[in-house]
Amino acid sequence: MKKAFILLVAMIMTVGLLAACGTGEKASKKSGDKKVLTMATSADYPPFEYVETGKSDDIIGFDIDLAKAISQKLGYEIKVKDMDFSGLVQSLKSGQADFVLAGMSPTEKRKKNVDFSDIYYTASHLIISKKDSGIETIEDLKGKTVGVQLGSIQEGKADEINKQVPIKIENRDRIPDLIQELKSGRLDAAIIEDTVAKGFMEKEQELAGFAISDDPKEAGSAIAFPKNSDLTEKFNNELKKMKENGELQKLVVKWFGGEQ
Repeated sequence: MKKAFILLVAMIMTVGLLAACGTGEKASKKSGDKKVLTMATSADYPPFEYVETGKSDDIIGFDIDLAKAISQKLGYEIKVKDMDFSGLVQSLKSGQADFVLAGMSPTEKRKKNVDFSDIYYTASHLIISKKDSGIETIEDLKGKTVGVQLGSIQEGKADEINKQVPIKIENRDRIPDLIQELKSGRLDAAIIEDTVAKGFMEKEQELAGFAISDDPKEAGSAIAFPKNSDLTEKFNNELKKMKENGELQKLVVKWFGGEQ
């Protein structure tokens, strides 16, 4: 009888532990009275999201401030999860994250897997290379090795260029990797969003660049959510309010120092 009682207690404890483990698999959780949302990003994209080396391990940037502002208005706290850009969409599909803010463009391909908010920032792209490379036009890329970030919209831009002039396309997980490979000569050029590229070019005086146009239907950055998430409409409503009352513009001026 005693043995049976002990076995029963052990079974109850095991079921309890399994249940506890199961609840931990969801991205969102409770913290006090506030619900915590997991935001996935790729913190290699200044000034959208990055770590200020030597000062703090905290991820800062335009997207971080935007996420905090909207979440606070909705009564949420956020936990920022850093990962490679190529894994962001999958993090939403697998339930590892509640939303993605990472300077992500709402392409038709991505819309098949996730939902998007309205555009919150619009930018174009730069092809950057060393100043003495002689690369000043698309035609100058003929036969060159061009780097792009894995999973980014710039991969598509490189494919478009390859249809105009033959190039060798190589991808890397992180933007700093592209910059380093440019400087070392392993890449002849790289395609990077203009705001981000200009930030690196200010630090790396040996680099120069020129702009290329984008499909206006897929231009700009938006917040990504799992398909049919109830957060999409909530975030979008607050984003619209921030556009109307000037809050979004204040963040743009803070992080980009200009008008949008």
